[in-house]
Amino acid sequence: MGLYRDHLLPVLIDRTCGGAAFTPMRRSLAAPLSGTILELGFGSGLNLAHYPDTVAQVLAVEPSDRAFQLAQPRIAARGLRVERVGLDGQHLALEDQSVDGAMCTFVLCTIPDANKALRELARVLRPGAPLQLLEHGRAPEPSIARWQQRLDPLQRRLADGCHLSRDPLALLKAAGFELTEVHQRYLSPRSPFTFLTTATALAPHR
Repeated sequence: MGLYRDHLLPVLIDRTCGGAAFTPMRRSLAAPLSGTILELGFGSGLNLAHYPDTVAQVLAVEPSDRAFQLAQPRIAARGLRVERVGLDGQHLALEDQSVDGAMCTFVLCTIPDANKALRELARVLRPGAPLQLLEHGRAPEPSIARWQQRLDPLQRRLADGCHLSRDPLALLKAAGFELTEVHQRYLSPRSPFTFLTTATALAPHR
């Protein structure tokens, strides 16, 4: 699994998650961000082109060296300061309330303890700061949700821990985030793999 997970899978994720269908979603989510932004699961830098000029720097949390290597041409092309600040979203070496906003795209499905990662994110975000989110997850139809649960063991093996059946909105609420804008839809065709959520969630006041 080392060759597949460490070298081939980051390339597959780059191509799959870099599809044109996601571009308008990424652009819309990035548009209101400003200041210092934490990107959880930075990957190959697919969001970089969409950050507005109001973003001063991106703090990248990314466990895959290969994915971060793939991001280098995008970092150079964008000309935005990017600093890799950690490998694990469950443990952020950042001060409390030190970040102005966050971006999270196709990440909560894979983090081993998504609840812990969101609590850490809430800690480092300024109160009321936005978390912009694009995730796949649990479908509302019981028949599709059952298939997601059946396929989860295979999905986790093939996609390095990715879950089909996690509910990103429930995870956000459990971590104390306030949901202010939510859009959910299927990409065509409707399947266990294509139910998407985009959301804006505000960090809790502590």
